Amino acid sequence: MNPADARARGLLQGDIVRVFNDRGACLAGVVLDAAVRPQVVQLSTGAWFDPADPADPDAMCVHGNPNVLTDDVGTSSLARGCTGAHVLVEVEKFTAAAPPVRAHQPPLVR
Repeated sequence: MNPADARARGLLQGDIVRVFNDRGACLAGVVLDAAVRPQVVQLSTGAWFDPADPADPDAMCVHGNPNVLTDDVGTSSLARGCTGAHVLVEVEKFTAAAPPVRAHQPPLVR
């Protein structure tokens, strides 16, 4: 995140933030970098999905999976390319206690 954008939101390096839009939300850690354009945030892909409440289909991902923010549609009916790398989001400081990350624990199978 650009340092000026972080300052405007009262964010510091290492803070936990909620990244969200009308599709969903996830938690992420703040890394400040002046090379990131203002009003742009970058969230790496590859996090395992770890919903705060597995019983809630709209639950926030506590492990930072950006797929919860994207729309699963292709660029066109011809190309069907990925549109997931470009979404509009908002970022706010997460003030609750950080939830445990359970993404690496196998699920209970009954």
